[in-house]
Amino acid sequence: MSSKDWIEKDYYAALGVDKSASSDEIKKAYRKLARESHPDHNPGDTGAEERFKTVSEAYAVLGDEKKRREYDEMRSLFGSGAFRRGARGAGQPGGMPFDVSDLFGGGAGGGDNRFSGGGFSDLFSSIFSGGGGAGGPARPRGPARGRDVETEVALDFEDAVRGVTLPLTLRAPGVCDTCHGNGAKPGTQPVACPVCHGAGVTTRNQGSFSFSEPCRNCQGVGTIVEEKCPECHGTGGVTKTRTLNVRFPAGVADGQRIRLAGRGEPGERGGPAGDLFVQVKVRPDELFGRTGDDLTLNVPITYAEAVLGTDLRVPTLDGTVTLRVPPGTPSGRVLRARGKGVVRKDGRAGDLLVTLDVVVPAKVSDEARAALETFAAQTPPAAREHLDARVRRFS
Repeated sequence: MSSKDWIEKDYYAALGVDKSASSDEIKKAYRKLARESHPDHNPGDTGAEERFKTVSEAYAVLGDEKKRREYDEMRSLFGSGAFRRGARGAGQPGGMPFDVSDLFGGGAGGGDNRFSGGGFSDLFSSIFSGGGGAGGPARPRGPARGRDVETEVALDFEDAVRGVTLPLTLRAPGVCDTCHGNGAKPGTQPVACPVCHGAGVTTRNQGSFSFSEPCRNCQGVGTIVEEKCPECHGTGGVTKTRTLNVRFPAGVADGQRIRLAGRGEPGERGGPAGDLFVQVKVRPDELFGRTGDDLTLNVPITYAEAVLGTDLRVPTLDGTVTLRVPPGTPSGRVLRARGKGVVRKDGRAGDLLVTLDVVVPAKVSDEARAALETFAAQTPPAAREHLDARVRRFS
């Protein structure tokens, strides 16, 4: 994307967020819009595909702190209204109408438009990217890294704990299989640009100044395709469906992002591919929960088991384990089965934490009631002296 795009396009509006939005708010808005407009969910809907491209382009800028800062600076510089058509020069009420599009060759008038095409755009790109100033050489548009791609995968609880390899199908831009990305018809090769002789930039002198800009003949690539590939029409890339076998490591957590280097969109002009980020969503289990590397389990026990103690057999993810419930166990006590949790990267495992819940029956038989009354008469009362003392103050 060019600096002209940055000036003309409101990426905040594209994502539906305020300019003061935090990075998390921007990411959340992008994920929501990307899911809604993704081509896989809207087959045949060209409008949705364009919306997906728009929000992806907006997030590529606003999701990067450095690019966002540069974008805000450029929008602040040109967004004050000083360059609207019909605006007057400071102190010049009779000045000529001026439109920022004239700087990029969009003006209707003739004359010597020295900044038409990409010259002015690349001039400001060099300002914000640390390139040379006036008289310095412009950077040629060489190989560009492909954009990162993000997707979401839902895993079963046990698969997340144990680890699993799953096929992941993506529909995204990829390298053309016919020309292998160079854009040329099979049997031919791109040739050096006759205008810039492969440099990718041209230089022109204007008095005491020298301006360098990307070559307009080859768009700054340095090569041209004389016979274009019939599949991709010279672009080197096509939208296609691809399936990847993704390995999710044991212990992957809900919300974790897995990075697959070089599995994103292919680079432009032979540049390296971007990365693929897989957002993991873990489905809850009907029995087990998880806290870090520990698994959790709630187990109900009877009042008699809590008072008298018992041996309790409970399930784990790979079998069963017997835990000793000591006599006089209160409700809420946690028992620990060591090594029965999530296996860590170093081979060690977390624990299984079993929380005991003493169940009080709502109804009991007459025999049970009589037994409880006998039990109550033979056991000391609960220690409530400190509470009774406070109650007596209000009696």
